[in-house]
Amino acid sequence: QVQLVESGGGSVQPGGSLTLSCRASGFTLDDYEIGWFRQAPGKEREGVSSISRADDTTYYRDSVKGRFTISRDNAKNTVYLQMSNLRPEDTAVYYCAANQFIGPNFPVLWHIVDLYDYWGQGTQVTVSS
Repeated sequence: QVQLVESGGGSVQPGGSLTLSCRASGFTLDDYEIGWFRQAPGKEREGVSSISRADDTTYYRDSVKGRFTISRDNAKNTVYLQMSNLRPEDTAVYYCAANQFIGPNFPVLWHIVDLYDYWGQGTQVTVSS
């Protein structure tokens, strides 16, 4: 059974840090394109970051560049999202998602929600003073 489980969310003050984890079971994460998405109340789900299957190239939305880092630990079958210098606008439910092969246009398409087949249940991140 394919399953993704996120953890690591919580409440932090602006400027704080959190590291989210996405652990896979039933498949090997290293064989998949992995994305982190988030959804704030009343807003559409949006792509935050992704890591490619082919060569672990990473992608980020502009607003998190320099603050967030995505990485894999193949031994633990886990993908991480390290978040620093958090802002109130980062508040959302964060989801990880996987797709075995999005294709050569992955660098352009990585942020599209509908391209991912498997999703975790989400973890809440709240940034507030």
